[in-house]
Amino acid sequence: MVVGFCVGEISLTELTFISDKMPQVGEYVTVDYDGKKVLGMVENLVRGNDALNIDLHDVDAIQTIARIGGSDYYIKGKVKLLGDVNDNLKLPRTPALPGTPIKLADKEILNEVFKVKNPIRLGTLVNQSDIEVNVEGNPILNRHLAILAMTGAGKSNTVAVLMDQLLSYSVPIFVFDMHGEYRDADFPNGDVNVIQPKINPVYMSIHEIRRLVSIPNSAVIQERFFRRAFNKAQSMVSGATAHTSNFLQLIVDILTKEANFDEDGNVGANVDKRIVDVINKVEDAMDKYGNLFDNNKGNILTTIKVGQVNVLDLSQTDESVAEVLVSHILRNALQRRKNYFHGGSDKTLDHPVFFVIEEAHILAPNKRDSQSKHWIQRVAREGRKFGLGLCLVSQSPKTVDHDALSQMNNMIILRLVEPEDQRHVQSASESLSKDLINQLPSLNVGEAIVLGLMSKVPTLVKIDEFKGRRTGGDLDIIGDLASFNESEEEEIESQERESLDLGYDY
Repeated sequence: MVVGFCVGEISLTELTFISDKMPQVGEYVTVDYDGKKVLGMVENLVRGNDALNIDLHDVDAIQTIARIGGSDYYIKGKVKLLGDVNDNLKLPRTPALPGTPIKLADKEILNEVFKVKNPIRLGTLVNQSDIEVNVEGNPILNRHLAILAMTGAGKSNTVAVLMDQLLSYSVPIFVFDMHGEYRDADFPNGDVNVIQPKINPVYMSIHEIRRLVSIPNSAVIQERFFRRAFNKAQSMVSGATAHTSNFLQLIVDILTKEANFDEDGNVGANVDKRIVDVINKVEDAMDKYGNLFDNNKGNILTTIKVGQVNVLDLSQTDESVAEVLVSHILRNALQRRKNYFHGGSDKTLDHPVFFVIEEAHILAPNKRDSQSKHWIQRVAREGRKFGLGLCLVSQSPKTVDHDALSQMNNMIILRLVEPEDQRHVQSASESLSKDLINQLPSLNVGEAIVLGLMSKVPTLVKIDEFKGRRTGGDLDIIGDLASFNESEEEEIESQERESLDLGYDY
């Protein structure tokens, strides 16, 4: 079916066409010339009327022309050329001639385009519900993924659909679950393994704990006191001779003995006040992070189950604790995967892991340094060499670290309205054209632009509805309040009946 004809100057990557029919943005078309069948995607459409041009200011004339010649409209569109379907979607070396017809792509061509080796089904084409959209699994796991959307656009459903599809390949998924959305989830293709947010200090580095205690690099004497106490405490815990489950308290006890307090525990003349400063900082950290440690817990990475969604439930922790956990786990995962590949240590992680980082704008902020951001950047840069994949999920793309986002070679972008969000995402993705960016505000709930190495072509997708169960989403506040008021009224009526039974008369 011919939908239009090429006009104007035509390049190797895009063309303009005029039509008397109305195709849809996101539809695929083909252009046949020079023995090639070039696939393209309609990225922009406008409708106009030469008689009703922008320079016409007479309202009566406009009404008359619209009444008499209102059907004399033209449709102008822009097509992004994607490649020759007969030559593995390689871009042609010569442009099409003006006047060349443009046809809607056949179903057979589209089915071939979305035929991949390790299919991950995301949904169907927005404009053609009979065309199934599959993306390639390996580029997602090797080259990372970002799922971005404004609140309520279908982001969580998209994450759940993706994870369920990955489970069909027995991928070990590790979710940093900031809001407890997945701890009670039910996935058709696999189980959920809930991991408690606890760290055995034996597996922490001194630099991680020193940051918790807020001892800066410039405080050389404090750092020396703390390092000595830390090493002794870790040796005691490793040797199973410690009688306390609070690692920080053990450090305080060691420092207290070294400080030589007087018999009443007061600071005397012989007490080194620099040690007292360290003790105070450790005790402050105990108040803030005391529930983070568990001396009886093994390395978190050893609790990962292959073929399951491993959920680290961070819903009851504050952001500072979440940052500690994320940086600790990613650092250990990267080091242990390096050990697995290069040897030299028996501390290895023997299988790949796909990390899903919810609320990426909190854990990898754009305008603030944090350890979690540092290790997200490291895994984003190095992880693909060692089988560590990342999925950054955020409803505030503009506040996600640009360097980390630019390492995501695949993107699923649902509705984004805010211009700054759009600019930030476009600057991080070479594949996202201005015309596609302009479509983001018009996407309906559950519709997304999919692009990157996982897909042969940019695609407008209607994401499948997740068939399992998860928590999260908007609360039914009106319904909850109605139930609350009903319960209150029932309680009052019950109390009145009890009073009447006792002989009280209202």
